[in-house]
Amino acid sequence: MIEILTKGLHQAKVQVTKQESELMRPMTMIPEYELSGDQMRQVTHQTIQEHLSIEATGYRCKSEMLVDVLLKASTGGSSIEAVCADLEDIADSNTIRETLNREFEVGDLWEQEVQMNQALASQIPSDMPRNDLEVAMDFQDEPFYGKSPELRSYAVRTQAQKGTTHFYRIASAYIIWRQVRFTLAVTYVLPEHDTLSVVRTLLQRLNRLGFETTVLYLDKGFCSGEVITYLHDLQQAAIIACPIRGKTGGTRALCKGRKSYRTAYTFTDGTKADLVMVATLPKRRGGKRQRKWLAYVVIGLDDWTPQKIKRQYRRRFGIECSYRQLRQVRIHTNSRNPALRFFILGFALLLVTIWASLRWLFCRIKGRGRPRLDVTLLRLQRFISMIRRSVEAIYGVTMTIPTYWSPQSVIY
Repeated sequence: MIEILTKGLHQAKVQVTKQESELMRPMTMIPEYELSGDQMRQVTHQTIQEHLSIEATGYRCKSEMLVDVLLKASTGGSSIEAVCADLEDIADSNTIRETLNREFEVGDLWEQEVQMNQALASQIPSDMPRNDLEVAMDFQDEPFYGKSPELRSYAVRTQAQKGTTHFYRIASAYIIWRQVRFTLAVTYVLPEHDTLSVVRTLLQRLNRLGFETTVLYLDKGFCSGEVITYLHDLQQAAIIACPIRGKTGGTRALCKGRKSYRTAYTFTDGTKADLVMVATLPKRRGGKRQRKWLAYVVIGLDDWTPQKIKRQYRRRFGIECSYRQLRQVRIHTNSRNPALRFFILGFALLLVTIWASLRWLFCRIKGRGRPRLDVTLLRLQRFISMIRRSVEAIYGVTMTIPTYWSPQSVIY
C-alpha cells in the first residue's frame, strides 16, 4: 500500500512539474501586423523627398517616377537603360538620364553631401544611446576608366585594381551597436583631401549628432603619422591596423618570437606609437598552420591585452560587410558626371541604412530584457526584392520583345 501511494505521489509530482514547465515555457507570439513592400517603398520615398533634392517637373518624367527608377536600378543591380527597357509605363531612358544630369551638378557636390548626411541621420533609432559606442571608418571606391583630365580631377589615384588606378571614393563612419550596424556619416573624397582631413570631418559630424566614440577602429589605409598624432592629441581611444613593411627592418623586424606582445615603436617620419604585435596560427592549404603576425597601433587602451585588441578589432569587419551589401544595391552606370557617380554610392549606403532601420523597428522579438532581432524576417535580399516588386507592380513589366520571326514557327 505504501509503495502504491508513493508511486502515485511520484506520478502526481511528475504531472505537476510538466504542467509548471509548460506554463513557464515562453508562448509563441503570433504577429498582429504586416509590413509590405509598398510600405517599404513609401518609407524610402519619404526619406528621399524630405532630405535629397531630387525633382523632376516634366510632363512625362515626374519626381516619383525618377525615384522609382533609381530604386528599381538599385534593387536590381542594373542600369537606368535596363530599367527603362524592363518597365512598361515609364519615360524614355534618355529623358531619365538628362533629368539626373540636370539634378546633379558638380558645383552642388558639397550641398549634395550635406543632404546625404541628413538622410543618413534621419534613420538613427530614437532609443540608440549617444555614448559608449564603437565606431569604424573605411573607404569605398568606385572604379573610373575615363581619360579626361577634368573628370580625373575628381578621382583618387591609388594602386591598380579592377583594371584602373583611378577611383571615385567616399569615406563613411559606421557605428557598431548590438545586432544592428548604421552608417552615420559620409564624405566625398577628392584627390586634394588627405587622410587626416577625412578622419577629422567624420569625427566632427559624429560630434554634431551628439555621439561619443569610446573606441575608433581604422584599417591600414588610415595608418599615418598625422592621423596617429591627431588622435593622440584628441585623446581618442583607437585601434589602427598597421601594415607590416620591410624585408629585414621596419615593422617586419618586430615579427619575432612565438607570443604576442606590446612595444614602443618609432616610424620613419618620427611618429612614436604604441604597437601591439599579435601572433596567430591560421590554417593554410593542406591543413598546415603557419605563423602570421598582425600589427596594431593602439591609442589610449593601455589595459587591453593583445588578444583582446585582436578580438575587438574583428568587430570592425562589420563595415566591410556593409560595403558588400552596398555593392548589392549599387546602380551600374558609365556616366561621366562625377556628382552623379558620388550620388550613386551615397544612395546605395542610404538604402542599406533604411533597411537596417526598418529591421530594428519591425523585427524585434517581443519579451523582457535586452531587445533582440529576428534577423531572418527581413534580410537584405528580401528587402530589395519586395521594393523591386512594388515598383514593378506600379509601372508594369515588359513581357515581350519585338522580333522579325514568328515564335510559333520555332517553339511549337
